[in-house]
Amino acid sequence: MTGTLTAGRIAGCLGLLVLGALTGAAGWLVVDLWFPGGLLLALLALFGLFLGGRLALGTGLGVGGGAVGWFLAYVMLSLPRPEGDFVLSSSGIGMYAYLLGGTVLAVMCATITLPADGSVSASRPVK
Repeated sequence: MTGTLTAGRIAGCLGLLVLGALTGAAGWLVVDLWFPGGLLLALLALFGLFLGGRLALGTGLGVGGGAVGWFLAYVMLSLPRPEGDFVLSSSGIGMYAYLLGGTVLAVMCATITLPADGSVSASRPVK
């Protein structure tokens, strides 16, 4: 598939943006609640979102929509409220691992070559 923008792909990206925001907020809650297991659970949810977006749209745009929504939720939940406190605490290494792990997963899913992208054979050169 090529990277042409159609109405369906734009709607898919917007839907993935909303799913990314929901996944990011849920991941923030889980990482803060159960640190070691919650971090793995949140990263698995992000991997499913990013890979699902890549497969659904057939390009890296699917990963981009989910990643932007996830990152916006991450930033919005980490900002202090007007009262001076935070919506959720961001103490410990778990939040940094969640940010770094999510970024690595997004880049990995955006740059992966899937069999649906085109076949590559070892017996003939790639054109």
